[in-house]
Amino acid sequence: MKEILLMAVDLGTSFIKAGVYNTESQCIAIEMEPVKDYRPKPGVFIQKGEELLASVIACMKKVGEKIGDRKKNIAAISFTGQMSGFMGVDKDWNDITTWSCSLDSRYMPYAERQMKELKDEFLRVGGTNFPQMAPKVEWFRSEYPKESEKIAKYLMISGYVIGKLGDISTEDAVMDRSFTEWTGLADVQNDRWSDEICDAIHLDQKYLPRIVNSNHICAHLNKKMAAELGFTEGIPLVSGAGDKVAGCLGAGIVDYGDTIFEASSYGEVSTCVPEYRPDMEERRLDVLPSAIPGDFYATHFVAGSGITLDWFMNTFVKHEGITSKEMFAQMEEEMKNIPPGCDGLMAIGLLGGNSMPSDGALRGMWMGYDWGHSKAHFYKALIESFTYDFTLCMNSIERLYPEYTIDLVKIIGGGAKSPVWTQLSADIQNKKYTTINRDDVAMWGVSILAGNAIGVFGDLKETAKKFVSSKTIYTPDPENGKRYYKYMSLYKKYVTELHDFYKRIQDLANE
Repeated sequence: MKEILLMAVDLGTSFIKAGVYNTESQCIAIEMEPVKDYRPKPGVFIQKGEELLASVIACMKKVGEKIGDRKKNIAAISFTGQMSGFMGVDKDWNDITTWSCSLDSRYMPYAERQMKELKDEFLRVGGTNFPQMAPKVEWFRSEYPKESEKIAKYLMISGYVIGKLGDISTEDAVMDRSFTEWTGLADVQNDRWSDEICDAIHLDQKYLPRIVNSNHICAHLNKKMAAELGFTEGIPLVSGAGDKVAGCLGAGIVDYGDTIFEASSYGEVSTCVPEYRPDMEERRLDVLPSAIPGDFYATHFVAGSGITLDWFMNTFVKHEGITSKEMFAQMEEEMKNIPPGCDGLMAIGLLGGNSMPSDGALRGMWMGYDWGHSKAHFYKALIESFTYDFTLCMNSIERLYPEYTIDLVKIIGGGAKSPVWTQLSADIQNKKYTTINRDDVAMWGVSILAGNAIGVFGDLKETAKKFVSSKTIYTPDPENGKRYYKYMSLYKKYVTELHDFYKRIQDLANE
């Protein structure tokens, strides 16, 4: 029987990854390629489409060369990666705007104005507390009017790459449903663009791509790109899904109530649900359309949570000769015997502000420390603060979806390597936590979508569950949970009541 291979391409901010999987979920080859960016001044982060595409091609080519003649068995290619940003292309797929991801903050004045005018509509209809594409469209149209006239379609980065690799015109450009939420332009519950929001920002929907499911065959590898890559012409190019959604699929978060905590650069909690119920009361939740048609994830992320922990290590722990792995291991060991509440030390770890509910004024803070507190106390206080934030969001999920019992949470990402953090999460939330048998969930998730699109895999849910299993299970300690709860109640008050304090500091700094 002929071997069937599936290629997954991860369009990251710093690196492109390309992996090849067989139908038994084994990754038989993987390669990475850096992505060039330009940072001419604070707030400006530019990535040119042509250079980004060159990195994609180089990465795909390397992994193809790695598997040699077996590359002729690649039956489909699917995509994952960055979930927020925008790119405008002309009718020939030329990059007009450059890829503007969340790190490029030039659009922020437009975002702040739109949020004042459309805050409820963005959450109620668009599913998001802070949209990206809607204000970026207005920003580019206002700041670069002549260039804006050349734009035929606004896309996500995967749509651009599919267009360049494929055999379709810009009129056939697509965006899979998983990306629609952070655009702010969609009616996410109905998988269509929102007349209400598009009209409010004066955007003609002819400039927006067609919304498709995550297992949709969008195009086929064109002759020119096939020759450059050394691949077979005509390979199906499958839409795939954003990295958060693809990761949920790859981790088997597919039944209602299934919950995952991704402890990564942008830590996130997501629960599989059958419909979108806006959190208009506390605004702690966004919704991500699932790779399973018709399903969703109630989700909450903390911007830069993992980046904050890296910052702590590099600022307070790093010294000559110590590796990153050794730094984290050192803090892990020193945290073990620190009690809940860190002997009276609390933190706010929102160094980039609060995303849900949206508050750009918030920043970091430690409070309550004295001469008896060590570096490990400060580090554990940050971890406790993130966990309080995620727990408050899970409380909102359980309030909005009371028919589902969340009694087990899967943990992935760098934080899954920390027994202290995992146990702490179990204690605070009074839920079992489990690590799983794979750390490539996003890449494997879009491989499932590729296989399903060409008929290799059947039911998406059953396929996802088949190839993932639990490893270590952490059981909550109710006594620790009671102690943590008191601190979490204070945290909830602090992040609200300290807004004016932070704002006054920033006003002074900007004088």
